[in-house]
Amino acid sequence: MHHRRVMLITCQAGFEPLLARELMESGATPNNQGPGWVLVDQAPAELAFAHLRLHETTEVKGESVNGLAQKLSEYYLQGIQGRRIDAPWPCIFDGPSELVGLGRRVNAVEKAVHELLRKRFSRVAKLAVAELPRGVSEANGLFVWFTDFGCAHVALRASVNGQKRMADDHLAPSRSYLKVEEAYIILGQAPVEGETVVDLGAAPGGWSYSAAKRGAQVIALDNGPMKGGALDHPRIEHRLEDAFHFLPTPGTTYDWLFCDLVEEPHHVVRHIIEPWLAGGWCRQFVVNLKFGRVDAVELLRELRAPGSPLLKYASGSRIRHLYHDREEFTITGRLVMTE
Repeated sequence: MHHRRVMLITCQAGFEPLLARELMESGATPNNQGPGWVLVDQAPAELAFAHLRLHETTEVKGESVNGLAQKLSEYYLQGIQGRRIDAPWPCIFDGPSELVGLGRRVNAVEKAVHELLRKRFSRVAKLAVAELPRGVSEANGLFVWFTDFGCAHVALRASVNGQKRMADDHLAPSRSYLKVEEAYIILGQAPVEGETVVDLGAAPGGWSYSAAKRGAQVIALDNGPMKGGALDHPRIEHRLEDAFHFLPTPGTTYDWLFCDLVEEPHHVVRHIIEPWLAGGWCRQFVVNLKFGRVDAVELLRELRAPGSPLLKYASGSRIRHLYHDREEFTITGRLVMTE
C-alpha cells in the first residue's frame, strides 16, 4: 500500500479535463487523471464537475482478486478500530466503465472483500450497503475506486456531491425528465401539491410532467408540442409563447422557475435568470445552461463571480454537472427573501 494521501474525485467520464481545469481555477494542482477521475492534493468545497470525493485515499495494488481483497479488508478493519458501528454504512466499489472488463474485476474484488469481512466481523459486514447516501452529504464507510485492474484508491470518508442515476418513467415525454428529478436531490426539495411552476422552454414536457405528477400547477411555455404524459395533463397549462417574452403579472410569485432552453447560456443568464431572481418572481429554481459552444470553466467563473445574480439574489445556489447532463450545467437555488 502507498500511503501518500491524496483526494480522488470522480466525474462523468470524458469530463475529467474540465474537472481538472475547474480545480486549477481554484488554485489546486491535479496530480493525475483518467476516465472519470482526477487525483489532487486538495480541492475547494464547491465543484460543479465533481460527483464523489474520496478523502485521504491510500493506493492499493495487487495482481490477483484475492490479493486486492485481502489488502482492502485489512485497510478497512484497521481504519475502524475503536469505532462503534451500529448503523448501515456505504460500501462502494467502482471504476471507469471505459476500461473493458474492469467491471468484472471490481465485482469480483467486492464479493471477496464482503466474504473476508463476514468471516472477520460479521456484525459490521451485515450493515454494509452498496449505495451512497442520497443528497449532498459527507459519509463514513469503505470507498474503493479502481483506476486499473491492479490498482485502486481506497478511503474511509467521502463527500457526495448529489448526482444520482434516476429511474425513468414510461409516461415521461423526454430524457430531460431525469435531469429535473436529479436536480431535486441537489436542491433537497421537489414541487409538492398546490405549488405553482413556470416551465420556460417546456416542450416536449419532461420537466412539466415531473412537477404535475407531484400535484403542482404548471404553466408550460413553448411553441413546440407537448408529448407523452405532459400532453393534455389537467395540471399543465400549455401556452404557445416565447419563453423570453413571458412576464408574471405584477405581485405574482411562482413557487418554481424551470428553464431548459437550447440557447446561448449568457443570453439565458441575462434575460431569464437575472430578471426572474432580481424581480423575486419565483421562490426556487432549476435552470439548465448549455455550455457546448462556450468555455465551460470560464462560464463557471462568471456564475461564481461576486456580481452574479446567483450570489446577489439567491441562497445556497449549486451548479452541477449532473449524472444525466451532457454538455450543460444544472443550477438550483432559492431566493434570499424566502429564507
